[in-house]
Amino acid sequence: MGSLLRVHLPGCGRLNDDSSEHCPTCTLFVCTDFSDCACDCMFEIKHASDTVHETKPPMAALVSTQWLSEHLEDPDLVVLDSTVLIDIGEDGGFNILSGRANYESGHIPSAGFADLMGNLSDPERPAQFIMPTAEQFAAAMGALGVGDDSRVVLYTANNPDWAARVWWMLQWIGFDQVAMLDGGLSAWVAEDRPLSTEESNRPAKHLSVTLRPELIADRDQVFAAIEKSNVNIVDALGDAHFRGDFSMYGRPGHIPSATNLPSSDLLDETGFYRHFDELEMMIDSNRADRVITYCGGGVAAASVAFTFHRLGFEDVAVYMGSLQEWTARSCESYVSAHAINRIRCQVYFLNGCHERKINLTPFPINTWAGTQFGLWSCRP
Repeated sequence: MGSLLRVHLPGCGRLNDDSSEHCPTCTLFVCTDFSDCACDCMFEIKHASDTVHETKPPMAALVSTQWLSEHLEDPDLVVLDSTVLIDIGEDGGFNILSGRANYESGHIPSAGFADLMGNLSDPERPAQFIMPTAEQFAAAMGALGVGDDSRVVLYTANNPDWAARVWWMLQWIGFDQVAMLDGGLSAWVAEDRPLSTEESNRPAKHLSVTLRPELIADRDQVFAAIEKSNVNIVDALGDAHFRGDFSMYGRPGHIPSATNLPSSDLLDETGFYRHFDELEMMIDSNRADRVITYCGGGVAAASVAFTFHRLGFEDVAVYMGSLQEWTARSCESYVSAHAINRIRCQVYFLNGCHERKINLTPFPINTWAGTQFGLWSCRP
């Protein structure tokens, strides 16, 4: 396949120094001394032969409707509708539905449908939106026409959290050429851009897996992070749910030590992601720290993680099991007497859900039998 080279993007200050030379077949400048080069704009290219190389720059994480309109017919671009619908009943209950019918009624031309209610989740899932294996996910994306040489744009007809979930899973398997459409289908329609009802007929492709396990956190890692000052646990659900005013996932409250950043707060009133300066003001975290986001099932958490990524945080993970797993587990299997002695936590008491920080006092471990994992109800 040839050798890997690196190039500098237009506007880089190193374009004219001795470490760069002009590529004979395009306008890019090849870095000839990249062993010591720390230029942020540099990216790798792969020679297909001795004189021709791939010139595809990395995609921005978020693209506009204008960008998509201009690139919609690019042969390597795969557009995917990731819509999931929530139907709220008169009694306040809700049902989660596939967005396929919505897709079939009208979608961005050439777009396929990425089904989070179908093969993009574990086919034997005990709960909703459990992740498939990396190989199952890669195969499902490959069936949608996504290959190693593709670029992907994801969108939804409503909440961008669903597209962010697919975006994060693609990152997890090592695929970087993926973006989300800012404003989603609503922005596309508002600008009177065309819609189609034709099914996508892209041929299946092979999508490789180069796993990044650090992008996904499990419950044990979250439990260990409660005591770590250099790990920030972030709850992506609404503030009322975080406070414990109500609960959709068993016991009310939040994971001990977590802070709250609702995914809905990341959007402005028109459904676009807020500008960088607004997002920066919402996040008070050290970029050197690890961030673990969670919600109910790893969806809203993916949107918050996506935002941390855009802001330059490099150690971000999503707790995909989130509260539907956390609240279903018994403390008895995870909390030892030693752990009870040393944990400082935030506790929601049942008498009005008033928050207090306390030191847990040791008492017999069988007192905890049947208590749900985290979101504890305990005595000082």
